[in-house]
Amino acid sequence: MGKGGSLSEGVIKKILLSYTYVAIWIFLSFTVIVYNKYILDKKMYNWPFPISLTMIHMSFCASLAFLLVRVFRLVEPVTMSRDLYLSSVVPIGALYSLSLWLSNSAYIYLSVSFIQMLKALMPVAVYSIGVSFKKESFKTDTMVNMISISIGVAIAAYGEARFDTWGVMLQLGAVAFEATRLVLIQILLTSKGITLNPITSLYYVAPCCLAFLFVPWIFVEYPILRDSSSFHFDFVIFGTNSVCAFALNLAVFLLVGKTSALTMNVAGVVKDWLLIAFSWSVIKDTVTPINLFGYGLAFLGVAYYNHSKLQALKAKDAQKKAAQPDEEASRLLEERDGEGIGKRNESQK
Repeated sequence: MGKGGSLSEGVIKKILLSYTYVAIWIFLSFTVIVYNKYILDKKMYNWPFPISLTMIHMSFCASLAFLLVRVFRLVEPVTMSRDLYLSSVVPIGALYSLSLWLSNSAYIYLSVSFIQMLKALMPVAVYSIGVSFKKESFKTDTMVNMISISIGVAIAAYGEARFDTWGVMLQLGAVAFEATRLVLIQILLTSKGITLNPITSLYYVAPCCLAFLFVPWIFVEYPILRDSSSFHFDFVIFGTNSVCAFALNLAVFLLVGKTSALTMNVAGVVKDWLLIAFSWSVIKDTVTPINLFGYGLAFLGVAYYNHSKLQALKAKDAQKKAAQPDEEASRLLEERDGEGIGKRNESQK
C-alpha cells in the first residue's frame, strides 16, 4: 500500500498540476483577449491604436525579458551569432509584428466571438504553408480535413451578424502571418538546433518587433496621438494590460514545459468556446445559430487534426522505444565479438 499509495499520490499531484497550468493559461489568454478588446473597441475604452498598444506590450515584455535573462539570470540565453540573428530572428520578428498588429486591429471591427471562429483557420494555414515550404508532406485525408475546417469557418462567417469585410481581411492576414512565422521557426531555428522558450523568444524577438512597428507607427498613429489633446497615458490600464500579456508568455512557458504543445492546442479549443460564451453573455455580442453550426463543424475538424497529431506522436515514440532494444542488442553483440577477437589474438601470441 505504501508504494502503491505514494505512486497514486504522485500521479494525482501531477494531474492536478497539469490542470492548474492549463487553467492559468486559459485564464490569462482569456484576460488578454478581452482586455485588448476593451481598450481598442470604440464603444468601450475607445483607444483605437493597435500599433501603439502592441508597441507598449513589446516594450514591457522586452524589458522584463532582459531583466530575467541578463540581470537576474533566471533564464539561460541562447548562443547566437550576429549573422544567425539577422538571417533567422529578424524575419521571424517582422512576421510576429505584422501578426500582432493585424490581430489587434481586428478587435476594432469584429466581435470577440467571431474572431475566435476565424482563428480556427490556423491549422489550415500552418499545414498549407508547411506543405508549400516542404516541411509537411501532402496527405489527401489531411487536406480534406483542412477543407472541412474552412467550410465550417465560411458558414460561421455567413451567419455573422456584425460582418465587416475589412475586419475579416485583417484577421485572416494575422492568421497567415502567424502561420508563416510558426513554419519559419521550424526552418530557420529548430532545424539548426536552436530552441527558444517564450522568455528567450521575447528577449530576442521583441526588440525586432519594436523596430518594425516603429515605421508604420510614425506615419499612421503618431500624428493622431500628437494632435490629440484629450489623451493622457493611463498607467493603470496599460500597465496591468502589459503585465497580463507578459504573464501569458510565462504561462505558455509553464504549460508547454510541464505538459506539451498539443495540450496547449486542446486547451485553446476550450478557451475559444469560453470566449464565445463570454462574448455572447457579457459583452452582448450577437451569436447566431449559423455561427455556432459553422464553428461546430470547424471545431470537429480541428479536434480531429489534434487527434491525428497525437496519434502520429505516439507512433513515433513507439518506434523509438522499439528501436532502443535492437540498438542495445547490436551494441552488446559488437562488444562480445570484439572481446572474442581480442582473446583469439592473445592466444595466437
